[in-house]
Amino acid sequence: MECEIPTVNSNKQEIKEIFDITKTIAVIGLSPDESKVSHRVAKYLKEQGYKIVPIYPKEETILGEKVYRSLSEVPFAIDMVDIFRKPKELDNVAEACIQRGDVKVFWAQKDIVNNEAAARAKAAGMRVVQNMCTMVEHRVLREEA
Repeated sequence: MECEIPTVNSNKQEIKEIFDITKTIAVIGLSPDESKVSHRVAKYLKEQGYKIVPIYPKEETILGEKVYRSLSEVPFAIDMVDIFRKPKELDNVAEACIQRGDVKVFWAQKDIVNNEAAARAKAAGMRVVQNMCTMVEHRVLREEA
């Protein structure tokens, strides 16, 4: 299977605005394994002051936060969904975000692109980032400040 090139994406200024408006980040696929990228990225974001909401099929807590099995189970507002799942799973994630109605940012991590899901999220009013790492982009913005 060939990887998609993102046709729906945010620019540098929009990414800066995303981090400015974001307080709560649901991390879909947040592994409890400290060696996994999802864990390292979420830990970094938590250290930067963001509230992390782990979405994972197992575990009770990750990074000291209650784990939810799905986005629909989270009983409070979510600003950003940070996605560590296969590209085909983004269709379901986009639908879950649309159903919630409170997600402002749909962010697919490095090497994750699904333009159809991204277009649906954008059409529903979300800002969209694909094929970029939240930790890397946040660090770059901090260094430029």
